[in-house]
Amino acid sequence: MQALTQTDFKFPGQTAEYHGKVRDVYTIYDDLMVMVATDRISAFDVILPEGIPYKGQVLNQIAAYFLDASADIVPNWKMAVPDPMATVGLKAQGVPVEMIIRGYLTGSAWREYKAGAREICGVKLPDGMKENQKFPEPIITPTTKAAEGHDENISREEIIRQGLVSEEHYRKMEEYTRKLFELGTKMALNKGLLLVDTKYEFGIREGRVILIDEVHTPDSSRYFYAEGYEDRFKKGEPQRQLSKEFVRQWLMENGFMGREGDVVPEMTPEFIHSVSDRYIELYEHLTGHKFHKADETELAARIKTNVEACLISLRKDF
Repeated sequence: MQALTQTDFKFPGQTAEYHGKVRDVYTIYDDLMVMVATDRISAFDVILPEGIPYKGQVLNQIAAYFLDASADIVPNWKMAVPDPMATVGLKAQGVPVEMIIRGYLTGSAWREYKAGAREICGVKLPDGMKENQKFPEPIITPTTKAAEGHDENISREEIIRQGLVSEEHYRKMEEYTRKLFELGTKMALNKGLLLVDTKYEFGIREGRVILIDEVHTPDSSRYFYAEGYEDRFKKGEPQRQLSKEFVRQWLMENGFMGREGDVVPEMTPEFIHSVSDRYIELYEHLTGHKFHKADETELAARIKTNVEACLISLRKDF
């Protein structure tokens, strides 16, 4: 299996490019964006040395699925999906804040809570909670969006005080975050899954807030299987989940948490294939559609051809 871990496209009208942890973004005429979901995988804000075949396709197609499903309640950037690994849409001024919303106490929030924290991002938490326990109401725990290194927790008040975004726009981001999480929760439950936590990113275009980037993918979200959740919770057993958390757990079990001096353990072909299978499983479970593996040969050439045809078409109408 082939994996796309790097891109270096030069599209017609291209004015800028940005290479993130897992996605590469190309700006066209300072007005459109081409987002390529690569097969890179990151954990603890570190890009791992091996790519995961079909991961980019899974992320891109799940994101498109949820962007379409939520477009009537939250405006978003998507215009077209010309390739299984690429989306073309509107350029917006990104807000340097990730809106993380949590329905359950798990992951990094649980690790902080277990260590004694009773407040995260200005949100107070009660004593006596257990791992994977559902919150009475979902909580929003934003982080700064770091260009490099680790994102940092930040409170609503600090976001506004620092001028990262206006208070008016932040309130709209909170409103959209709750609406998206409510929709995502319902859609997941219909497929026998619990949307545990997720993150959203927003941008400002022509004075209004729009949803950008990916939505409800396994890179940005955590899912538990609904069946058996209560029994496992009561017994204090680990939850069955479909998310990237199993990759983090594997890394931690092998002594890696992104700390200085930590060494990424060997990613064997068997492990890489297992991660690929988990991503495909989540796609099929979430969407209810069978995953069709796109042709892997000449991945970059395929993306370039498909995106360029789309851009030519869009420029005629845009």
